[in-house]
Amino acid sequence: MGAEKRESGKHKGKAMLSKRGSSVIRAKLYMAAVVAKTWNPDINAHYRRLKARNKTEMQTIGAAMRRLVQICFGVLKHQCEYQAKITIAA
Repeated sequence: MGAEKRESGKHKGKAMLSKRGSSVIRAKLYMAAVVAKTWNPDINAHYRRLKARNKTEMQTIGAAMRRLVQICFGVLKHQCEYQAKITIAA
């Protein structure tokens, strides 16, 4: 799920998402991460922290994808409703 840099010798390529795993699941997670980085306060805060550390857009989206998977597994494991840890003042 993470971003891989395409480099060889002096050539510096841009980071692209890895092609490992199911392309269907990866596509669904990608779209969910793009939406979640705007509307989910936990993922938005994580996204802003990574951008502040000069990470590329694909690296931040890959991290958001992983965070979504962690949230899903946590909800399933503990059989409880998801609660955002960060609150946004209205």
